Amino acid sequence: MNLIVDVGNTYVKFAVFNSKNLMCKLSFELNEFKKQYKKLKKSYPKVDNAIISSVGFLSKTDIEVIKTDMPVIELSSRTKMPYKNRYATPQTLGVDRMALASASADQFPNNNVLIIDAGTCITYDFVNTDNEYLGGAISPGIRLRYKTLNNLTANLPLLDSKMPENIIGDSTESSIHSGVIFGVIKEIDGIIDQYMADYSDLTVILTGGDTKFLSNQLKNTIFANSNFLLEGLDFILEYNSK
Repeated sequence: MNLIVDVGNTYVKFAVFNSKNLMCKLSFELNEFKKQYKKLKKSYPKVDNAIISSVGFLSKTDIEVIKTDMPVIELSSRTKMPYKNRYATPQTLGVDRMALASASADQFPNNNVLIIDAGTCITYDFVNTDNEYLGGAISPGIRLRYKTLNNLTANLPLLDSKMPENIIGDSTESSIHSGVIFGVIKEIDGIIDQYMADYSDLTVILTGGDTKFLSNQLKNTIFANSNFLLEGLDFILEYNSK
C-alpha cells in the first residue's frame, strides 16, 4: 500500500492507494500532522511506501516520523518522471505540477492534455502526444482574488465564494462576485479555446479544490477529477519503485 502526502499552501492531504485504488483520503491543518499520521498508520498498518509532495512547509521532524516506518520519496526536480520535461527551468517547476503531468502520462498516454488545477492558484499544464511536458500558466485562484480585492483596497469587503445570478452587479458585493467568478470562468474557457485552436484533439482535465464549484459553469467539455494530483503522486511512487 502507498501513502501519499500532499502538503499544500493551506492544508495537508493524506491518501492511501492499493493497486491504484484510492482507499482513503483526509485533509487537515499542518499542526495536526503527527497526530493524523499515527491514526492513519493504525487504520492502514500495511502501508509500506510513501511519497511526499510539498509546496508548503513541512518540517524535517514531520518527515522523519514517516521515514522511521517506511521508505519515503521526497518529490523534487531530481525525481525520475514518467514524461519528458521540456520546461525551460525544470528545477523551478512546482511539485504539484509535476504530479499532474505524471497523472496525464499515466491515464492519457499519447494524447494532448491540458490539466487545469483550480486551487489557491489556477495552474495550466500541457502534455503533448509525444509525452512531453511543455509548460503552461499560473494565475490567481478564486479565494486569492477575493482576498486581494480586500487586502489591497481600503473599502472592499472580504466575501465568501458565491456564484453570481447576473453578470451585472447591482451592489458592491454582487459586483465583486461577478468580477471574480465570471472572470475566472471566462479566463478558463478562453485558455481552453486557445489550446483547442492549436490542438483540435485536446483532452481537458479540471482538478483542485474548486473543481466542484467550477465544473458545471464552463462551456467547454472537460473531465472533472478532484483526485488527479493524488493519482499522479501514486503513479510517480510506483514508477520509482520498479
